[in-house]
Amino acid sequence: MNQSSPPSPLIGITTYGRNRDNHYILPAEYVEAVRRAGGVPVLLPAGETQIDALLERLDGLILAGVGDVDPELYAGKKHAEIYMIDAERDGSEMPLARRVAANGTPTLAICRGIQVLNVALGGSLVEHLPDEVGDAVLHRNPPPGPAQISSYTLHPLRVDPNSRLAAILGTTEVTSASWHHQAVRRLAAGLQVAARAADGTIEAAELTDHPWLIAVQWHPEITAADDPDQQRLFDAFVAAARIRQQRPR
Repeated sequence: MNQSSPPSPLIGITTYGRNRDNHYILPAEYVEAVRRAGGVPVLLPAGETQIDALLERLDGLILAGVGDVDPELYAGKKHAEIYMIDAERDGSEMPLARRVAANGTPTLAICRGIQVLNVALGGSLVEHLPDEVGDAVLHRNPPPGPAQISSYTLHPLRVDPNSRLAAILGTTEVTSASWHHQAVRRLAAGLQVAARAADGTIEAAELTDHPWLIAVQWHPEITAADDPDQQRLFDAFVAAARIRQQRPR
C-alpha cells in the first residue's frame, strides 16, 4: 500500500495593518510565491496576541513588507517621510519576531520585515535613506504626482559569498525589486550582514545561530514568478519549513 505524502507545511504571512476601509490586506504575490514553493499560505492579521499558540501550528513565517516601524521603538527621530505607523501591527509583529528568533521557526523577513526583526532584537534603523546615502542608488521610485504613491525600482546588489543567502541564490550578484526608504542602521546582536547595495545600504541579514532565518530589504515576491533567483529564496524557505514540520507537536 502506498503511503500518503505528508501535508504541505503551513506558512504564516503577516498582513498589512487595517486600511481606511477596516480591511487587512496583502498583495497576492506573497501567496503565489509560497504556493509555487509547495507551502500552504495562512494570512496573519495584525493584532494577534496568542503568539505561542499561533507558532505551535505554523511551520514557517514570513514577515511581510510595507509601512514603517514607529521610531520610538528604536530611539529614532521623527521624519516627514515616515509613513503608515501602526501601533497594532508593531505590537504583534515585534513579539512575533522575537519568538521565531528564539524558537527556531524558519523565517523569511521581507522589507519592513527585516526592519521589524532588527528592532525587535535591539537594532536601529536609518529614518530616511536619501538623507544619509544620497541618491546614487534609487531604493524606491518617487511618486509620479503629489496625490500618488511611490513604486518599486530595480537595482543590483552584492551578496556575501560566504553567506547562507549566496548558497541559496546560487549567485553573489542579484537584481532586486526595491521599494523602501529606510534600512538597518545598527545591526542587532546575532544578525550578520548578507548583502549590500552599492551605496553601502544593508540589503540582507541572517541570524547566525538559527536553523533558517533570512531577512532581505528588497521584495523578492514581486519578481519571483519570472526570476528563478528570487523564487529559490521561497523554495529554500518552504523546504526548511517542511523539516520543521516534523518536530514533535
